[in-house]
Amino acid sequence: MFRHVAVIGAGAAGLVVGHELLREGHTVVVYEKGEQVGGSWIYTSETESDPLGVDPNRYPVHSSLYKSLRVNLPRELMGFQAYPFVARNYEGSVDLRRYPGHEEVLRYLQNFAREFGVDQVVRLHTEVLNARLVESNKWKVKSRKKDDVVEEETFDAVVVCNGHFSVPRLAQVPGIDSWPGKQMHSHNYRIPNPFQDQVVILIGHYASGLDIKRDLAGFAKEVHIASRSVADETHEKQPGYDNMWLHSMVERASEDGTVVFRNGRVVSADVIMHCTGYKYNYPFLETNGIVTVDDNRVGPLYKHVFPPVLAPGLSFVGIPQKVIPFPFFELQSKWIASVLSGRIVLPSQDEMMEDVKAFYSKLEASGKPKRYTHIMDYPQLIEYTDWLAAQCNCQGYEEWRKQMAYSAFKNAFITRPGTYRDEWDDEHLVAEANKDFIKYTSNKSK
Repeated sequence: MFRHVAVIGAGAAGLVVGHELLREGHTVVVYEKGEQVGGSWIYTSETESDPLGVDPNRYPVHSSLYKSLRVNLPRELMGFQAYPFVARNYEGSVDLRRYPGHEEVLRYLQNFAREFGVDQVVRLHTEVLNARLVESNKWKVKSRKKDDVVEEETFDAVVVCNGHFSVPRLAQVPGIDSWPGKQMHSHNYRIPNPFQDQVVILIGHYASGLDIKRDLAGFAKEVHIASRSVADETHEKQPGYDNMWLHSMVERASEDGTVVFRNGRVVSADVIMHCTGYKYNYPFLETNGIVTVDDNRVGPLYKHVFPPVLAPGLSFVGIPQKVIPFPFFELQSKWIASVLSGRIVLPSQDEMMEDVKAFYSKLEASGKPKRYTHIMDYPQLIEYTDWLAAQCNCQGYEEWRKQMAYSAFKNAFITRPGTYRDEWDDEHLVAEANKDFIKYTSNKSK
């Protein structure tokens, strides 16, 4: 059984979905509103008119990349299994580091699209305005081209791959409405120069916050990081910096320009930057309330992919966070492509819904807030990807990839957070990864 499938978004997820669907024999249209494929890996110096990213009348900018960004996972780990991300394995490679800059990732994705012909089914400059279920379980997709021509096309299925790094989430700070300083979200951060000699408070201490604080340290007068993951009394000067401190979370902001932390420290600041993540957002998707986003929980979704009532006609790729993105998308894509062709049969609607309810109950019993529904820790990630591989009867994460993931996460956030991109101790795992690359090139030449 072959289907006519619409894929919304031509970033990493949309491209690998397109590849797997084509491999399975489906016909595919990949919609991309931008001028090139690559999604969130396309850098632009452009920022939004509202630096917080909440004004509904602002002109939205999709990319959240800052100019200095380097990946926080080694390239061997990031690569698709079908197309290893090894230096020099595709045209245009100029950044040979294990942890390359964002430009190298974009080149990799664009070469992947050309290598497998996915670029031939991408419609650039084409924004999806609406996707809705119509008669006979078909999906009608309305799109608008750059010249404002609006078209409608009917599909058997829709796969949503529009990403989730464009619509900011903000911290709730008492008194912030009367605080006179500048607020912004890291979505609109590009370079550190505008913060010369300013006192900057970063709220959030995960991936973007870790990078941006180092970016700012050479320009700002002071950098203060507020983190909910540290004790309330925390006030620590950061090693290697004379102008950077880690605090507990912000308690309140005042109209005199000061900010009070839970540790009792008071800082007179020029800028508060929210490094607080993003919201899932699907303004084009019409499901009559079947699929909702509630406190950043997209649901109900069976295994983070299929809404039981609308399966298999509607699916999502790339919703879980803190994963190994590209090979993770690849496994989800294989599952979707096989389900759509009928090689894999989903459980009944009732069984899928019961699975979702059981998952939600487990989260609640563990005390996890609803907004953490799609965040995976390392054991959950491995369990989930192994499950996907078993469903598809395909290879899951290789053993070297599992070990490298654990090592990379540990280095980035515990062992050597300041130097992990340039210092590592997993050469034996790199050797295993290179064996797979040699196997890939050997099979390709046959």
